[in-house]
Order: sequence, then structure tokens, then C-alpha cells
Amino acid sequence: MEQQNIIHFLYVPFTGLGLYNGYRGDKWLKNRITIFKEYTMPSILNQNNHNFYLLISWRPEERDNPIVKEFEKYMASFRDLKTIFTYDGIMFWDDKYPDDEAEQRVRNSLGGTLPQLNIAEDVVWVYLTIQPSDDMYLYNTVDKIQEIEPDKKAIGFKRGYIINMNKKEVSEYNPTTTPPFYTVIFPRDVFLDPNKHFEYIGKCKSHEYVGNFLPYHLFEERGFVVGTHGENISTTYNIPFRGRKLGPGETGDVLRMTGIHDAPPLKLVRGPKRLYFKLPHKVRRKLRYWLGERFFAKLHKWLNR
Repeated sequence: MEQQNIIHFLYVPFTGLGLYNGYRGDKWLKNRITIFKEYTMPSILNQNNHNFYLLISWRPEERDNPIVKEFEKYMASFRDLKTIFTYDGIMFWDDKYPDDEAEQRVRNSLGGTLPQLNIAEDVVWVYLTIQPSDDMYLYNTVDKIQEIEPDKKAIGFKRGYIINMNKKEVSEYNPTTTPPFYTVIFPRDVFLDPNKHFEYIGKCKSHEYVGNFLPYHLFEERGFVVGTHGENISTTYNIPFRGRKLGPGETGDVLRMTGIHDAPPLKLVRGPKRLYFKLPHKVRRKLRYWLGERFFAKLHKWLNR
């Protein structure tokens, strides 16, 4: 592929996802930024190919948040990494919300974000890769994605790995549905037009359905690492999709391929909620069901004071 004809964004939706208005308190945000700095950022820098922009989105409320301002200064210190901060919310469907509300949030975000992206006239295709703020890709992911011709409209990985960052323990990760590690390829004019952009992705209301609505290239080999640390919104190291635990040699290989071999075991500032996250996955789901989301919204607000 002619590299000058494409622009590639690694898209990091930092706040705005999920319940509690997409924000679980300042302590939570500081921990998420620590995770990004110590694990996700090394994996981004470890990519063989740096021909991409890092697009980081926030809610409008974070525009004057001093924690985010400090983080923006930190990111600006990487002179060779092209980074863009936006403050208009997330650019894809959030399946934690009812359809009507989720749709309006996406449309609002696209209408605010896309006009800010200065994409050259000679660009033909825009590649948008989801880069979760606490997960990682292997070192050759950007190369592999950019090698796929745009007759495929979406690209993804079937399987990956999962890491317990607190112990640097790694296992295979074998989901039965499409995981949230995918790329959508847009014609330039479609990507930049909020209405056309929405229509292009409008039926994909969850990452699980990307391959159902867009011509899809699925990599069979493992290409990503799910990060778990006790601060996740939903995923834990004991998730049912976790497979075989890797031995020391295999673990070392995965850590090197993600650029985190020298990263220390994660140490976060923990509050009382860590007791909740130690409960088995099935027990936590039942508690949320029995006690209700309103109760958990109040609990999160109290725990993150």
C-alpha cells in the first residue's frame, strides 16, 4: 500500500465509557493514567512503525481538569509521537447505555471531534484503531494493519493474551466473540463527515458485531494483551475467556513483544473497593444485579472521594 495515501489513528477513549457518567473519580483517573504510563505507553512506543497519530478523547468535563492538563504536558514531552487530545466524548457506540442515548452521544462526539482533525487533501483512507487505555498490542500491530488493503473495511484479532499487571502473570485469552481490538477503514470524505461517519458505523453497536456489518479481515494469530489490575470497568484476570497460563519463557517473550519487559509490577493507590474486585467475577455480577446500578453509582462516588 502507498503509505502516503493513508492516515492511521490509534484511538484512546480515556473517559466517558460506561456508567457513572464515564468517570469514577479523581483517584480512579490518576490510577488509569499510571497504568497508561507504565504499561500502555511503552507498548505504543514499542511499535516497529510509528506512522500513526495517537488520538486521545475525553469528556467535555475534563477540559479544565488539572489531572488531565498535567497528563497532556507529559504526552507533549514525546516529541516524536504525534498526539491529539479532544474533549467531545467517545466516537463509537457505548453499549452500557440505551440505544437512543448512546446514539446521541456518538453523534455529539463526532460533530465536535472530526472538525478538529486536520487531514491532508491527498489522504485517501483513514484507519482508526481502537487502543484501550489499559491494554496493549504486540510490536508489529501497526505494520500488520497498514498492510491490509482497504477493500476490507474492518480489521481485528481473534485471540490474544491477558496479563495480571500486579504480578506480571500472563495467560492466553480466547474470547468467543470479537474482542474490542479492531480497526475500521474509512474513505477520507466519509470519516470527516459526522453524518456519513455515523452511518458507516451505525449498525455496529458493540465491538462484538463489527464483523457482522463490515467486510472483515480477522488475524488468527494472537495480537493484543488485555491489561487487568483491579481498576477495570468490567474485565478481571479470572474472566472466563482466560486460557492456559504461560510459562516463564513464553511470558518473557510476550512482555518483550509489548515493550513492558522492564515495567515493574503495578502498584496503585487502592481504596476500599479493592475488596469488591477480589470477589469472583460471577459473584460481582450477581451483586450488581441484586443491588442495582444506582446503589453502585453511589458506592463508587463514596469510594473515590
